[in-house]
Amino acid sequence: MHSSSSRDTESLFQHRSFVAFWLARTSSSFGFQMLSIAVGWQIYAITGRAFDLGLIGLAQFLPAVLLALPAGHVADQFDRRRVVLFGQLTEWLAIVVLAALTLMHRTDELVILGLIFILSIARTLEAPALQSMLPALVPPRMLARATAANAASMQTASMLGPALGGFLYVAGPGAVYIVTGLLYLISVVMVSLLRYEQAPPARTPATFASVFAGVRFIRNRPDVLGVISLDLFAVLLGGATALLPIFAKDILHTGPWGLGLLRGAPAVGGLLVGFWLSRRSLERNVGMIMFASVAGFGVATLIFALSKELWLSILALFALGGFDMVSMVIRGSLVQLDTPDEMRGRVSAVNSIFINTSNQLGEFESGMLAAWMGAAPAAALGGIGTLIVVGLWMAWFPSLRRRQRLHNEPVIEDIKAG
Repeated sequence: MHSSSSRDTESLFQHRSFVAFWLARTSSSFGFQMLSIAVGWQIYAITGRAFDLGLIGLAQFLPAVLLALPAGHVADQFDRRRVVLFGQLTEWLAIVVLAALTLMHRTDELVILGLIFILSIARTLEAPALQSMLPALVPPRMLARATAANAASMQTASMLGPALGGFLYVAGPGAVYIVTGLLYLISVVMVSLLRYEQAPPARTPATFASVFAGVRFIRNRPDVLGVISLDLFAVLLGGATALLPIFAKDILHTGPWGLGLLRGAPAVGGLLVGFWLSRRSLERNVGMIMFASVAGFGVATLIFALSKELWLSILALFALGGFDMVSMVIRGSLVQLDTPDEMRGRVSAVNSIFINTSNQLGEFESGMLAAWMGAAPAAALGGIGTLIVVGLWMAWFPSLRRRQRLHNEPVIEDIKAG
């Protein structure tokens, strides 16, 4: 039996398929962040209309919500590696076409939006299959570390990708698309090289019951329902980062440089904690650690809301990002490990809908409250609300509160759609 210290010294990078997976996700994440910057700049340069920037978001949001559940069904019905390969090849081809048309000066806003819409459909189709692959690439005891390493690379891409995209845009949008295309090509090659073993899924038709089986599964598993709903309400209430421009200008009396520091602080906190978690195993009291982390997120939000000093606000946001990373790693690992492999695609799809909509609605809720009562009271109310939610969820989900380890053997029963 391995001791905790020997498990911590076992490297994730001894698992070659995980390395290929990690490189694929890192490459495509950097590429997507760079692409997002270039597309926004290019469309605004063509039209000069802010409305068209909103259409970019709409072209990405509609597939993510409307196609997520069917994509989860596909992930559980077909070879996930092939589904991911199909999605990434489609994205790569869309980027290649965008690069070629841009270099030939034959683009307009409708062509760009159409290609972004196609790319978004492919990303939505790929996402549940991609998320469901990770538990098969490392031993269960290392899944939390693998999730943290994955999350750290995503944070790095979100921090550095837009800057790299903006730097390359000096040479024109075509240069950004060429580099993005190369990054996606690396991702395609890495996915094609990794070994992924999946039991041959029993093919069932895409009925209403089978597509919504993930919702039914979550409802019948208290720990999974508790984790996903806790995430939903914590994000809904803790959307203070949407108000950062107001805090920077009107409360902290700083300029764009201060806003940049405030925006970067949660990502830096999350990145550092993510790297630490990628080297440490969570062995005991994972339920209480998760609740404590979400409570820490609420306290950090409250401190940020009440702060009048830039340094304290940056420190609060740094802590907020770190606490969020701990709870995110535990939540993600626990959901994956409590879900039988044949259901992981559909459960991941439901989870992604909750995450996407809660992020959007959380920003909307914060904006509406700030317009009604001011930015600081709105953020403070969100922090207090998060603490109340933690207390209620600890009472309503006692098995989650008492949870010791991430890995429980899931109860596999006949959950196939009838």
